[in-house]
Amino acid sequence: MPGMYHQGNRRLQKLFDSERLADRIEEKLVQTELDEIDKALIERQFMFFIATVDGDGQPSCSFKGGAPGFVRVLNPTTIAFPDYNGNGMYLTLGNIDVHASVGLLFIDFEKQTRLRVNGEATIDLNDPLMPEFSGARLMVRVRVGEAFPNCPRYIPKMKVEEPSRFIPKPNEQAPIPEWKQSDWACDVLPADDPANES
Repeated sequence: MPGMYHQGNRRLQKLFDSERLADRIEEKLVQTELDEIDKALIERQFMFFIATVDGDGQPSCSFKGGAPGFVRVLNPTTIAFPDYNGNGMYLTLGNIDVHASVGLLFIDFEKQTRLRVNGEATIDLNDPLMPEFSGARLMVRVRVGEAFPNCPRYIPKMKVEEPSRFIPKPNEQAPIPEWKQSDWACDVLPADDPANES
């Protein structure tokens, strides 16, 4: 099975004499399954970042947010999270639809630790988890290929002062973002967008 490093990684590792260190990290820290520590870190987050690529190999990185627990570790090799109402561009989900490879970055700013998860994602409008997530439009599942911690030394220590007021809650209509009521957007919203009723 090929290792995780390609020619570009190896060239720079050789240039800066970090090839042995990189090999040790791959040997000792990179896993194909999530453990209980990983699960706890992932499920307590308000947010994460996800990188995708389109059909032409062009990258895109997005922020995803929700209440703690909105990303679930279903088993050691599967993560799931909902997609909520957004800006309608579907850059991340559209990319997943044509190219399943994803990279997820979870950062715990309070504990100053982080975890990378690389894998293959799928989207499902009828996922059985849908009823468990108020406001979910579909679910994304990620099959874990690699999971590993990253050096935390440059992570700033921060606390969440207030969760986003837009996080969907059971039996409650989320507030309408101001941009959806602006002149440039209000006449082109999808027919079922809640902003049309305001």
